[in-house]
Amino acid sequence: MLSRLFLPSTLVLLIYGFWVSPEFKIIAAGVAIFLFGMVYLEQGFKVFTGGLLENILQKTTDKVWKSLSFGIVSTAILQSSSLVSVIVISFLSAGLIGLAAGVGIIFGANLGSTAGAWLVALFGLKVKLSAYAMPMLVIGLILKTQRAKNLNGFGFILLGIGFLFLGIHYMKEGFEAFKSAIDLAEYSMDGLAGVLVYTMIGMLATVIMQSTNATMVLTFSALAIGQLSYENALAIAIGSNVGTTITAILGAISANAEGKRLAVAHLTFNVITSMLAISLLNPLISLVDHIAEYHGVASDNYTLKLAIFHTLFNIIGIVTLLPFMGVMVKWLQSLFKDQSATAPLNLASHDGTEPEKSIYLNPVTLSYPDTAMRAMTRECAHLYRNTLEIICYSIHLSGEKLRKTDNLQELITNRQEQEHPWTIKELYIRHIKGIYADIIQYSGALEGRLPKQQAQELFALKVACRDFVQAIKHVKHIYKNMGKYTESENEQIREQYNQLRLCLASVLKLIDLLGVKRQYSHIREHTDQLKQELREQDEQTNRALNELIRSGQVDAYMASSLLNDSAHVHDACTNLIDGAVIMLTRDREEYHDFDVTPEMIG
Repeated sequence: MLSRLFLPSTLVLLIYGFWVSPEFKIIAAGVAIFLFGMVYLEQGFKVFTGGLLENILQKTTDKVWKSLSFGIVSTAILQSSSLVSVIVISFLSAGLIGLAAGVGIIFGANLGSTAGAWLVALFGLKVKLSAYAMPMLVIGLILKTQRAKNLNGFGFILLGIGFLFLGIHYMKEGFEAFKSAIDLAEYSMDGLAGVLVYTMIGMLATVIMQSTNATMVLTFSALAIGQLSYENALAIAIGSNVGTTITAILGAISANAEGKRLAVAHLTFNVITSMLAISLLNPLISLVDHIAEYHGVASDNYTLKLAIFHTLFNIIGIVTLLPFMGVMVKWLQSLFKDQSATAPLNLASHDGTEPEKSIYLNPVTLSYPDTAMRAMTRECAHLYRNTLEIICYSIHLSGEKLRKTDNLQELITNRQEQEHPWTIKELYIRHIKGIYADIIQYSGALEGRLPKQQAQELFALKVACRDFVQAIKHVKHIYKNMGKYTESENEQIREQYNQLRLCLASVLKLIDLLGVKRQYSHIREHTDQLKQELREQDEQTNRALNELIRSGQVDAYMASSLLNDSAHVHDACTNLIDGAVIMLTRDREEYHDFDVTPEMIG
């Protein structure tokens, strides 16, 4: 209800503001142009930082200071801590970085977000930015139309910077014109009440505009012409820090448990930092005065003092919380249920509720092809993990025991009773269909963004996922007979069906071993040999069946069932082998980078 009312209410307020105040139109236009510039700037940087950003991220997972540095530098360049937070959540969801590294980046991003405040304080309000904006917009538009990737990306960056400058110019002009109509300084508030009210204003403004920088530019513009008191401007800066977390929270809604944990970390850091800033406001103001005086900043240069304050309280937040990062990570890990593909699938959790969904695919990663492909590979492994468990269930085995055993014959002999006699169709809908649908949807959105080679790899992954799904559909047909004939009093038919179970278990075990031991150079050799053994097994089953029929040890009904089920097992094994070859050979280095565990592969 609130989300449906938000847009109409905002539009009504804007229209009313346009009607009653021409100056408000200038300010609103400045904000819109500024935000438009951030969109173009983001698009431009994506051209140059797609693979680079991913490669750098992988190297920021081993040291806290590297994570902090990445957060500071990337946010200073991209000019958006919200954007960096959403990107990091997406990369964390895709398994590209660990939670501790993600938390470190978030800490650094808050400090990096102050770079924009310094640029505005030092130059934005003292230089006529529109004079620089116009040439940038003209040149940027020309470059944007070029087919060359680098020229096109540079054009977007110039357009972004040009619109940012133009937006700042209009906001400054709007407040100067606004001063002649109404003096906002009359609404200033002193004391704790003023701090809390203006902190809330800063938070709401940032939530609405989805940009700390936009809020800070508005604050600087109003402060520079005396429309806002210094203390109230400080409170707005504090509030903007909390408001910027809303983008990360929205980005985490579709993320897995790791992504949600990082969003909570972002909110926790900013809330605690803001509470520290409010509780230490007077000492901080005194410290800012000392720092400003030491560096020769005039006592009435409130814009530079605001920039100093904005940086100072973020540094204090980092210094205060950094020693507790390990404790924070443990707390975050306890908040959400881990849906990692490395966790064993618990079929007992099948309760007819919502189907299981993908855990690595996030729409934000679509803009980063390398990360998107890694997410697809991991989701393919997730689909296979569930496939293994369902196939084991269909032949009355335990996936966990299969992975641990070295004696398949003994495992087959000890048939596992099913506690819950679900149909394979029910398990498919619960644990496969939703994931597979997400994979198809994600790959469809990704395909047009990839170069030819990666597009071919993506197609191969889709074929692998299709093979896993087809394998389940084949074993669906044998499930009923498998339960019936593995308990049959007829020893011969029981033995034949146990051989079918052994055949499927052998394929699953080999895939598991190839993934765990990372014998990539032997994948095709082993799988080709296994396919040959499958053909021989099929011929052997047919000869044995003919002999059993001639000797009268099985009747025609048993024989027809065994013949059909043998074909289904053969096809299921072939699908599993073909899918596994693609999954295990698609970018072998990726498995070394991401430390694939036995549970992830099988």
